[in-house]
Order: sequence, then C-alpha cells, then structure tokens
Amino acid sequence: MDNIFAQLQTVVDRYDELNQMLADPEVMNDSQNYMALSKEAGGLRETVEKFKEYERVVQEIADAQELLADDEMADLAKEDLAQLRPQKENLEETLKVLMLPKDPNDDKNIIMEIRGAAGGDESSLFAGDLLNMYRRYAESQNWSVEIVDESTTEVGGYKEVVLMISGTQVFSKLKFESGAHRVQRIPATETQGRVHTSTATVGVMPEFEEVEMDGLIDPKDVREDVYRSSGAGGQHVNKTSSAIRLTHEPTGITVAMQDERSQQQNRARAWKILNTRVYDHFAQQNEAQYAAQRKNAVGSGDRSERIRTYNYPQNRVTDHRIGLTLNKLDRIMNGELADIIDALVLAEQTAKLAALNQ
Repeated sequence: MDNIFAQLQTVVDRYDELNQMLADPEVMNDSQNYMALSKEAGGLRETVEKFKEYERVVQEIADAQELLADDEMADLAKEDLAQLRPQKENLEETLKVLMLPKDPNDDKNIIMEIRGAAGGDESSLFAGDLLNMYRRYAESQNWSVEIVDESTTEVGGYKEVVLMISGTQVFSKLKFESGAHRVQRIPATETQGRVHTSTATVGVMPEFEEVEMDGLIDPKDVREDVYRSSGAGGQHVNKTSSAIRLTHEPTGITVAMQDERSQQQNRARAWKILNTRVYDHFAQQNEAQYAAQRKNAVGSGDRSERIRTYNYPQNRVTDHRIGLTLNKLDRIMNGELADIIDALVLAEQTAKLAALNQ
C-alpha cells in the first residue's frame, strides 16, 4: 500500500490545486477551461473523500490503541477497534480499486452498432430486441439515445442500426457489450415448435471530440459520393441529392447517411461516424497488449467473439466470459442489465488488482 499512498497524496494535492484554480476569477470567465477543470476535479472527488475517510479511521485506530493501556477505557477501546479495523480493510480495498489505471474513454458517449448476423429473419428480429434492451437500460440511466442510421427488414427487424448514446459514464458501462450475442428460441414462423439459434453482433465505440480526431484522417484519403435519398421522407425524397457516402480508402471503411433533410447535416453525421469507426479500427490494431489484458477478464471486444447467450425457453442469460448465468431473461430484455454489467466491471477490476499485486 505504500506506493498507493504516495499516489493518493498526489491525487489530493492535485484536487486541492484544481479547487484553487476553479476559484480564480480568470478561470471562471473561461467557460471551456472551467468545465475541463471541473470535470477533472469531479473525477478525483470520490478518491479524495475515501482517502480522507481512511486517514480518519487510521487516526481513530491509533487513538483507541493508546487507550488499551487505560484499565477504565480498555473495554471501550477494544469495541472501537473491532469496528474500526474492518473499516480500514474495506477502505484499503476501495482505494486500491479507485487507484487502478482507468480506461481514458470511460467517461465518453458511444456509437453503438447492432447487426443481424447468422439466422436470417430471426437474427434481424433479435437485433431489434437488443436495440430495445439497450434503449430501456439507457432510459434507466437517464441517458439519451438517438438512431442515426438504420436498415430495416420486411419482417420488422434490423439488418443494421446505429445509435448514439449520450450521458454520464456511458462507455464505462457498455464497453463490454461488443461481441456476438446468441439467441435460442422458437421463431414466430416455426410451425413445429423447434428452437432455433441465431446471432446478432454489437459494436461499441467511444465517441471522440473533433479536437481528439484532428489529424487522424487525411481528407484526401476520403472519397465523398452524393446521391438522392430513398425511403421515408415525403416530397423531399429523390428531389435533392442530400444523401452522403464517405469512404476512407486506406481502410475501406464506408459510412452512408441519408436520414437528415440537408446535405450538410448528413455530411456532419457521416464524418462523426467515420471518424469513430476509423479510430476504432486503428485502436484495435495498436492496442494489442491492452486487448490481451481485457481478454483475461471480459474478452477482447472483438465482434466475432461469442459473449452471451439468451435462452428463451429456459428464461436464461449466460455471459460466457465470466461464467455468469441469470434466470431472468425477461427482465434483462426489459433493460435490467445492471447485474450483468456490475459483474463484468468487477471481473475487470479483479483482474487488474491481481496484476497489480503480482
């Protein structure tokens, strides 16, 4: 713990420095800088508060130990120590977790892509079920969800749907959802009552600010095609060339956007998603070591990796990465994902703590 204590004091010093800066009138007048410093201070607040609580408990233990030599106070001191020592141990474990290296993307919003995969119509319907599940979970977290692109099927499912989910700590909670989700159930079109197996894939990518993306993509590497929108839209459809298709030629990544009324709006959205997909592409290539560390606990995040099975006949959900099985599929599909997400977060923390103690 000695090394952690040294780091904790650095955190406290930085937190005090930030609070002094935030009280400076010049900083208060610079809204962008003030927001950035406030966000940094907010991220340190829990750690500082827990450390101060830990220091208080350590001091109370020292005081109680001194009273053990006093015959009149010894019994009371023993009672205090019986309560304080477990508190100290719990706070030490909490501080270890708080001081673990944090994923720099944890506080970001996300772009989520859900695609029907193996299983034809049933896979597209399951993609729609996953969309509704994530929407309901987002609602429970007071996040906002916006569909930015979709390709539907005749049976009412989705070949692909792209969402932007915004709120507090979105990526930190949904980053483990990337991968292949398998469903086992009797399709509505099945006449003999047989259980079919289908899959849908989910991709979760952190959304980056424009300043973070600066220089990542050379505009000369992007081909832009403009064409007329198709589908819903009334009289506007097919009368103006408002749809945009962007292709990043070095990677072959393509984004098409036609949902907005204006070409400018579609272009802005297409660039946002293209930036995110290209960043994600290079991040997966360049962070092999980090991915290997994650795989030990919760998988690599590869969309081809089967991460979870949803068994409707048995009302069961199993997350294969951590061996967790819950017999409440109905509630999970209604957005009650907290038990799964909390278990995945704990598994990652446990793996990091084990690495820290080696």
